[in-house]
Amino acid sequence: MKYIALLSLEDKENLSSLFKHHVSHLVRRRAHMLLLSAEKFSISEIARIYQVHRDTVSNTFARWKKCGIDGLDDAPRSGRPPSLSEKEEDEAIGFLKKDPRSIKKALIVTREKTGKEISQWTMKRIARKKTMRWKRMRKSTKGNRNKVAFQQAKEEIAVLQALEGKGELDLRYFDETGFNLVPEVPYAWQEVGKTIGIPSKMSKRINVLAFLNREQEFHATTIIGRVDSAIVVSVFDEFSLTIKKKTVVVIDNASVHTSALFKQNIKKWEKRGLFLKYLPTYSPELNLIEILWRFIKYKWLDLTAYSSFKKLNEEIQKVLEGIGSKYQITFA
Repeated sequence: MKYIALLSLEDKENLSSLFKHHVSHLVRRRAHMLLLSAEKFSISEIARIYQVHRDTVSNTFARWKKCGIDGLDDAPRSGRPPSLSEKEEDEAIGFLKKDPRSIKKALIVTREKTGKEISQWTMKRIARKKTMRWKRMRKSTKGNRNKVAFQQAKEEIAVLQALEGKGELDLRYFDETGFNLVPEVPYAWQEVGKTIGIPSKMSKRINVLAFLNREQEFHATTIIGRVDSAIVVSVFDEFSLTIKKKTVVVIDNASVHTSALFKQNIKKWEKRGLFLKYLPTYSPELNLIEILWRFIKYKWLDLTAYSSFKKLNEEIQKVLEGIGSKYQITFA
C-alpha cells in the first residue's frame, strides 16, 4: 500500500501518545511512521527520515492493517512465564510505585518476594491492567520557593484578576519558549547496557515571546536564534504601543527581564500605561502562559512538524495564529 487508510481521531490520539511516551523506540518509530503516512508522506520519504529500508516501513503498515494498535508492539518472548496471583500482582505494583522510574528494581524485588521470574513485558502488562500509565513526570519547584512571597504574589494576582473582571485593566502574562527539531520526550525504562535512541535532529531554535490574557487575546513575536534583553525590550516597546487601557504584565525573574537594559525602559512603558508585576522565584504556576506552552508542545503541535525545520516553523505559526479561535484554553 502507498499510504495507510484514513486515521480516525481516536487512532491519531493513540498513535500520538505512543510516539511521545512508549518505552520502546521501535514502537515510537512505528507510530510516527503511521502518523507521517496519514499526512501523505510517501514510503520512500518516511524511509529517508528514519534511514531504514522501504520494507521496514511497508511491514509496519501491514502490521497496522492486520492487527491495529496491537501490531505495533513487539510480541513477548516465547515460553510460558510463571503467572502471578492477583495478590502478587498488587504486591508487584506496590514495588513499582516505590521507584516508578525503574521497572528493573520492581522485577528484582518481585522475584525475591514471590520466587517467580517475570519479564519486563509482563510487568508493563500488569501495570496497565492496574490503571498505571507511562507518562512524563513534572518538575516541581515548590521546595525551593519562598512560601510567604508566593502566597503574597498569588493574592496580589487575584486582586488584579478581579480588577480585570471589572474592566479596569488588562492583565497579561508574558513569557518566552523555544522549539527545535528535538521533540519533547519523557524518561523511559531501558534495559541494562542499552540506550533507547530517540529520532531527532539538531537545528536552529524558534523562540516565541508572547503576551496572553484570560480572554486569550494573544500578541506574539517569533525569533529564530538567540533571545537577549535587547530583543525583549523591542518586543515590549512594540506591545506597549498597542495597548488601549492600563495593562499589567505578569513576568518572571529571568535574566533578560531583570537586566539593566530592560529595567531602564520600565518608566517609559509606565508612561504608556504598561506596568510590570514580577513573580517571586520558583513560581511558574502563577504565570498562566506556561499552560499555553504545554498545550502547544504536548497537544496542539502535530508530531509531523518535526520532519523538517521548515515544517516545524510553519506548524508553529499555524498554532500561534489560531490561538483564541481554533486553539482555546479554559482558565479557572
